Amino acid sequence: MNTSRGFLHITYKLYHHLDLIDGERKSHCLNVFLSVMKYAWKKNGYKADLRHETIHKDTGLCRTTIKSCLETLNKLNIVKSIRGRSGKTYIVNEVFLKAEKLYEPTQIAVKPTPDSRFTTTLEETIYINNIGKIVKSLAGDSQRIIEELSKLPIEDLKNEKVNVYLCKQAIQLKEDNEIKSKATYVNADKILLALSKIKKETNPRYREKKAYNIRNGIKPWENKK
Repeated sequence: MNTSRGFLHITYKLYHHLDLIDGERKSHCLNVFLSVMKYAWKKNGYKADLRHETIHKDTGLCRTTIKSCLETLNKLNIVKSIRGRSGKTYIVNEVFLKAEKLYEPTQIAVKPTPDSRFTTTLEETIYINNIGKIVKSLAGDSQRIIEELSKLPIEDLKNEKVNVYLCKQAIQLKEDNEIKSKATYVNADKILLALSKIKKETNPRYREKKAYNIRNGIKPWENKK
């Protein structure tokens, strides 16, 4: 690897962008990002073909953590992952790098916004990171936690690796609420009327009188007119 690069041009947008992730996970993602940047050079369009083993040697993180961080960076649109025949290619989003003169835009470079924390690319990822925040902020109140988690997208709940039990409960609650929302309810007065009719029809004296009227052609309702 060429070691002539003296420093990296990284903006604070990246650091603020990662505020959506909890403390330790944020530091791991930043560590993995720096490892990718070690091999992703401007002349290559900030692309690098890397294996998890290489990042492991740079960061000391386990492969499970590295994989999770790369998935998070991909969802946050910081480092795009593209699967190839012999591994993955990682492309760094230049929005999070200091602008340099005369560079050619990369495949995923987009127009920067005033504050990257509010870019549209975060819409689906905010929910993922909110799982840990919800659990932490409502610690001790399992029912409230489950109710709040049930409001998140079901795919995010299924993909959660830490709060698995709570997410399963939230999924069940979410599915129950969806069933209730689609249910058709009968008016209470109609139910009472039907029960009253059933009760009348099962009364022996009423049945005898009804049978008598039918045999003799009597129509009681006509006498009421």
